Amino acid sequence: MTVLPEFRLETYFARWEFTARHHLTASDAQTRTVTDLLALADEQDLAAWRDLDLGYRETWGDPLLREAIASGYTGLDAGEVLCFAGAEEAIYLALTALLGPGDHAVVVTPGYQSAETVPLSRCEVTGVALDPERNWALDVDAVLDAVRPNTVLVAVNFPNNPTGALVEPAEFRRLLAECDARGVRVFSDEVYRGLELDPARTLPQAAELSPRALSVGVTSKSLGLPGLRVGWIACQDRELLSTLERAKHYTTICNAGPSEVLARIAIKARERILTENRALIAANLPVFQDFFAEFAELFEFAPPEGGCVCFPRYLGTEGATEFCRRAVEEVGVLLVPGEVFASRLTPVPADRFRIGVGRRDPEPALDALRGWIRSTRNVQALRADDGEQSQRLLGG
Repeated sequence: MTVLPEFRLETYFARWEFTARHHLTASDAQTRTVTDLLALADEQDLAAWRDLDLGYRETWGDPLLREAIASGYTGLDAGEVLCFAGAEEAIYLALTALLGPGDHAVVVTPGYQSAETVPLSRCEVTGVALDPERNWALDVDAVLDAVRPNTVLVAVNFPNNPTGALVEPAEFRRLLAECDARGVRVFSDEVYRGLELDPARTLPQAAELSPRALSVGVTSKSLGLPGLRVGWIACQDRELLSTLERAKHYTTICNAGPSEVLARIAIKARERILTENRALIAANLPVFQDFFAEFAELFEFAPPEGGCVCFPRYLGTEGATEFCRRAVEEVGVLLVPGEVFASRLTPVPADRFRIGVGRRDPEPALDALRGWIRSTRNVQALRADDGEQSQRLLGG
């Protein structure tokens, strides 16, 4: 078996996520406490929480949790949902099970690293890059042109991490229909669904459109509950889900019972939670836009079309990687440089960095960054003035 490479994003976070003073690159929406979440529960779920036994759970996931998840998909039922420990377990097991020697996959970049590196460890892979010059647009024809006779799946992620990009719903439907016609599965990471800036652009879910497609969901991102570690795959292909359920026997075996009850409460209250998180993002965006407008010579910023992360460009001479390093080391503001999202398949602009806009009260982090940038520029200006004076003295 091919050894997987270092997971760059997780390594970066292991170094800084819990030590930096300001986490300004969070990929999840604002979280809430257990007390706040229980306040959203009905009597049945409160009783389930109080009386929960801490034995093993079903590998498929709690039946009532799967029913709640399935209710968010048109035409699917609980038998077409398999739960996992977060989205990463779902990604790893599904791509490992679906791909092998002699197969081919198409992966849209940039994206979450495992959606690229797991396929690369299994088979030949072609990358199709979102276009940064067209607000990270997807060329669906380029994806379809990359499909070969031995292509097994196409992996997509919308709303996209790290860019916040969306594809038009009609184009997404066309991609699903064309892949179906060619016998190719679409593996669709949909963990940011529900946080679209324009709700009219909310995409249909892949598992609703195709009997072969897989839709990945999780409580971590749009719902802002990563500590629950509950994810899922929805798919009409029950035989494939059975294969993945058996693969799960080699990893987590089952999810944690307390997490499943809390996840069930959150998913049943998802419309309220999503409405609150969309409102928070909408309130935050002018704050970010004002910040980036103040330093227009250093940054190019566009808000995310969906989700709570985006990928601004850094225009400073030292480059985005050095800017992010100095920001966290000198002022404690954590950002993720674009090089962390580098791809073996396609170029990813290294002058970018990821920023999160879904957390409450971003002002202290932005104020710290603002003060640091101003002081750095003042120092640079003083050095430039000193240099000019020295030259005049030498010339005199």
